[in-house]
Amino acid sequence: MKAVFLDYATVGPGLDTGPLSALLPDLTIFDATDDSQVPDRIRDVEFVFANKIRIYDELFDAANKLRFIGLTATGVDNIDLDSAASHGVAVCNIRGYCTRAVTEHVFGVLLTLAHSLHRYSAAVRDGAWQEAQNFCMLRFPLRELSTMTMGVVGHGELGSAVARRARDFDMPVLVSARPGSETVDADRVSFDELLLRSDVISLHCPLTDQTRGLFGAAEFRKMKSSAILINTARGALVDSAALVDALQSGEIAAAAIDVLPKEPPVDGNPLLDYTGENLIVTPHIAWATDRSRQDSIHELAANVAAFLNGERRNRVV
Repeated sequence: MKAVFLDYATVGPGLDTGPLSALLPDLTIFDATDDSQVPDRIRDVEFVFANKIRIYDELFDAANKLRFIGLTATGVDNIDLDSAASHGVAVCNIRGYCTRAVTEHVFGVLLTLAHSLHRYSAAVRDGAWQEAQNFCMLRFPLRELSTMTMGVVGHGELGSAVARRARDFDMPVLVSARPGSETVDADRVSFDELLLRSDVISLHCPLTDQTRGLFGAAEFRKMKSSAILINTARGALVDSAALVDALQSGEIAAAAIDVLPKEPPVDGNPLLDYTGENLIVTPHIAWATDRSRQDSIHELAANVAAFLNGERRNRVV
């Protein structure tokens, strides 16, 4: 059974791929694959592993031996799922492999912004503490998390974990109903209510036609001027230009962004040009602790093993 890993460098380096090779000895691993190389590399292959590679309708037509696509991610928007189904190709994602990492990242950036840690550190390096009149230099705001309400958009594995950790900090938690849905039950509030009441909003929903551009100028106007937006989900959930305007104008207090609509952002992005201290931008690393990256390989192998045994595990098709 021939197998190929098309973009191993997106989860590497330094991982043990032994669990995959044990199941599929005829496995070829490529660090990266250009779009132009995909057709040749998946031709005559039964198992394809990928993270960000797009596999669309025409590729399924060319790969007539393909049986299984294993994604090293939870998101599946890079795969034409309808074509996979029509060609009888199983598609599996991985889930829960980076829950701790993402949750820690969310609260790491939240504490940095709420306690102004980055601003105080920079001020000390600039000599401000040495010139202060008192033993502590109270130049920037310090907000306790217990005084802030956490709003969660997307209440799956990651969103649920963030909500639990927020409660550990004694934060009231609001969970949004599905954006655009009029159905609100006792455990959820409407999206608009979440915008109005939350001091922190953490995004954990998938990118779909309904959620693309979910946060734009209108949404920022509804949020508290003291609110913090955190996005570790998908970059296209947020209108980058509108977020810059909201940060500059003070419509919201701060943001921490780990994902952009195009990655790497070779064509630039308004958030990369913004120099205000109320924005943290990181290069899609919320998930990427050493443990989480290795767990992604173990999850991938578990999906393959289940498929070979005729079982359904993490199947999206």
